[in-house]
Amino acid sequence: MVERAGRAFGGGPLFAAAFAVVTAVTALGLTAAPAGSQVRPAPAPSTPEDDARAITQIVTAAQVADWARERRDGRAMIVAARMLEEVQSRREGEDAPFLTASALLTEAEAFAGDDRDLLDEISRLRAPGRKGVRASPFGAGPIVVVRRLRAHETYSFTIEPRRNEVLRVAAIGDGDTNIDLALKDQNGAVICADGSRDHYPVCTVSRPQGAPIRVEIVNRGEVWSRVQILTN
Repeated sequence: MVERAGRAFGGGPLFAAAFAVVTAVTALGLTAAPAGSQVRPAPAPSTPEDDARAITQIVTAAQVADWARERRDGRAMIVAARMLEEVQSRREGEDAPFLTASALLTEAEAFAGDDRDLLDEISRLRAPGRKGVRASPFGAGPIVVVRRLRAHETYSFTIEPRRNEVLRVAAIGDGDTNIDLALKDQNGAVICADGSRDHYPVCTVSRPQGAPIRVEIVNRGEVWSRVQILTN
């Protein structure tokens, strides 16, 4: 039985909610949270469900960022940055993630032009020790690793999911190529596949049986691409 990619966006409720936020923020303008309203606590232990929700939010932020780039909309890009800012992650490997709140704020700054209100908001979000919109609802966050894939290259690895606890895997490309994702069992049968012709495929297995699962990430494009891989 093949379980298809479990996206909670791309027309789903979380993606719709994200764009409702974009619309509201664009209409009303961004305001900083009151000083001291929220302080980032020490990260709590993550559960598979927490990490799965965090992965969904990261990929949704990537979609909102793409929407903002197409329209050169700095306010929408700030929304994407604030979505990423909520999510902590556990980095593995030497390469740093490229989809970060700081990187999106740099893009928002480029779109801001001479909009002083927008530039001031970006400065507030960058301020060292800033308080407000800093508490993560996701615990310590998912595992993130970055790989560079040549044109048409497949990168694969094996994971051992917790039995009957949700498994979510995402692969976020840098935007230059189409990235596909598949999860396969020990016999090579496809458990989940996302070939949606975009650069942020996601797979969800709701009740894995605990047996090893092979993850395959494919760069379908004609040029190399960085890929930010997320698992819980």
